Amino acid sequence: MLDVLIVGAGPIGMACGIAAQKRGLSYLIVEKGCLVNAIYHYPANMTFFSTADRLEIGDVPFVSHADKPNRREALDYYRRVALAFRLHVRLYEEVLAIQPQADGTFHIQTSKAEYATHNIVFATGFYGLPNLLNVPGEDLPKVRHYYNEAHPYAFQKIVVVGAANSAVDVALETWRRGAEVTMIIRGGEIRPSVKYWVKPDIENRIKEGSIKAYFHSQVAAIHPNEIDVQTPDGLITLPNDFVLAMTGYRPDFRLLQMAGVALQGDKHAPVYNPDTHESNARGVYVAGVVCGGMETNKWFIENSREHAEKIMAAIAHNNIPTADTQ
Repeated sequence: MLDVLIVGAGPIGMACGIAAQKRGLSYLIVEKGCLVNAIYHYPANMTFFSTADRLEIGDVPFVSHADKPNRREALDYYRRVALAFRLHVRLYEEVLAIQPQADGTFHIQTSKAEYATHNIVFATGFYGLPNLLNVPGEDLPKVRHYYNEAHPYAFQKIVVVGAANSAVDVALETWRRGAEVTMIIRGGEIRPSVKYWVKPDIENRIKEGSIKAYFHSQVAAIHPNEIDVQTPDGLITLPNDFVLAMTGYRPDFRLLQMAGVALQGDKHAPVYNPDTHESNARGVYVAGVVCGGMETNKWFIENSREHAEKIMAAIAHNNIPTADTQ
């Protein structure tokens, strides 16, 4: 019987494991993908908005070669942290079912094993499920909701959907590798939240016509060699090779609901005590991005690292007997 099972091996899940370890609690971190799976799936050349010190966990220094670290440096750093603390992590092991028991404990079934635990911490992030366009043709192979690097799109006609950081990065990177880029933007401008050192670049490329942008517009349908776009001037059809839908992502709420966590409002924000991060379901805690529900821009690594200490302090305060990890 574990004291706590942590779902998600991102930076916040790892921070929870470190905090549990420091308090002598038996714990296990399970992750459906690789270590810091979301960061691994970021674009290869991605640079963080935060400085390195804001991404640190476990008081382990994060040394970056530039003011803001990149994806490769982050992967190296979090691997080093996992090794330094010898974290109990089981990777490529997806949680399939959670069954609350009559005695207040939980039975967890994963793709590889079964566990019993007194407490559960959800640190599952939000990168697992893309926000779909919900238009005809979205299931075509040319449509991508994840982006890695620009080379495959060189000399192709690319439509980038969105106006936030991901969409802007994709538009600029693919254009600089020779793609013919068109942006489809629901609103009337590039998002004000776009990284300050990038925003002038995309606005100037649009202004000069190097990158075409349709504002107040939406994708209406996707075809093998074309795309239909609803614009203020009516429906237009554009020749197209690839659609990169950078429309954001959302948490997977199914596991929370299995554990009995209540979700409130249209944002599906979990109900929890901000002092302890325990949800309405006793023994079930939330940490990191998932605390905001659909508001995935509310919590980041730098402002949710403290969740780990709050949670493990609350669990330790409950005087649960420590057991050996199964």
